Amino acid sequence: MINNILDKVGNTPLVEIKLRDKPVLQLFAKLEFCNPTGSVKDRAASYVIKRILDEGIIDKDTVLIESSSGNFGVALSAYSKMNGLKFICVIDENTSPVNEMLIKSQGAQIIKIKEQDEYGGYLLNRIGKVEEIVNETSNIYWINQYENPLNAEAYYQTLGNEICNGFDDNIDYIFLGVSSGGTITGVSQRIKKKFPNAKIIAVDIFGSVIFGNTPKKRYIPGIGSSMVPRILQSALIDDIVYVDEIETVEGCKELLQDHAIFAGGSSGSVYAAIRKYFSIREIKETVNVVCIFPDRGERYYNTVYDDCWCNQYLMKKDAIKSTG
Repeated sequence: MINNILDKVGNTPLVEIKLRDKPVLQLFAKLEFCNPTGSVKDRAASYVIKRILDEGIIDKDTVLIESSSGNFGVALSAYSKMNGLKFICVIDENTSPVNEMLIKSQGAQIIKIKEQDEYGGYLLNRIGKVEEIVNETSNIYWINQYENPLNAEAYYQTLGNEICNGFDDNIDYIFLGVSSGGTITGVSQRIKKKFPNAKIIAVDIFGSVIFGNTPKKRYIPGIGSSMVPRILQSALIDDIVYVDEIETVEGCKELLQDHAIFAGGSSGSVYAAIRKYFSIREIKETVNVVCIFPDRGERYYNTVYDDCWCNQYLMKKDAIKSTG
């Protein structure tokens, strides 16, 4: 018996995914969408808020603020309310209506950015709005997932530990999507400590500038970024795989159709990256591959899982596989 569903953060399922065409890959997925508010972001939200309260960095009158494309805003709104804290969430036009509703339902104040930044996204303008509010407001704390070391520490202590404890044998590869950078930074540090030869593979989306790629407008939130998060300076990354948004859609649909996993866009990107990475590499011996599925599929029902939306916004009508 638990008193609050939000206390159930972490200890998410680790499941094996069988790839018939790649029998040498022992693929294990950490299903982070099983966290209470539906994403890996629960870990950072609960951890950071507890730490800054326990250490007296904030008090009960402090206002929290963050920029979010959706999932972190949902998590922060829930854990802020649980701790009796006010929360301001700066979102944008790409934030799904479901996520916006969930953030509002927990009493958070929402500020929506409607003007695109120089890269055709909204992140830089979201950050600018946060900085403006912080400079004009007393007793306010910016969570700042892009730079705050507590963000990476949260994943080192929770997700990273859980993965390490789940394997007595070696981990050969681990694939993680990159956006704000906290997850891959914390997890990579923890994995390398126990399995120093494990290869940390970062998954990014074409159009994201995180690793120096050419910026362009992106439609699927949750992966990629219009800036380079400073927190990534401490990440231990061995290789990078880029996928496009068509591959993301196809990865999501294959997970659902072949493995009964209804996952979000970030998860589909990671799955597509694994397929791409090993399609051009000959692996003769069995290897252990771990991946993180950060979010659930329901919030992408009207986008990634909607052929009409995909055809309209991704503009490759013949490339989208029908769900029928």
